[in-house]
Amino acid sequence: MFYCCVLKDPQSEFIYIGFSTDLKQRVKRHQELEHPGWRLVYYEAYLDEKDARERERMLKHYGASLGHLKARIRNSLGRALE
Repeated sequence: MFYCCVLKDPQSEFIYIGFSTDLKQRVKRHQELEHPGWRLVYYEAYLDEKDARERERMLKHYGASLGHLKARIRNSLGRALE
């Protein structure tokens, strides 16, 4: 499986959008080494790598795509602050 994921900084409004083939390892590495405390708030799983990378690209480069996703997961984004 291939994953597109969203992690949230509980101390601010910052989010991280990424791609991984091992979601658990990526989240753990992100929390331990890069940004302690950040939480996984959303992910999408794909069978094809191109699909996952395209979704990541859309979320990073097209504001409307990210805006629609944020609206859909607004409660999850808010819970990252808990």
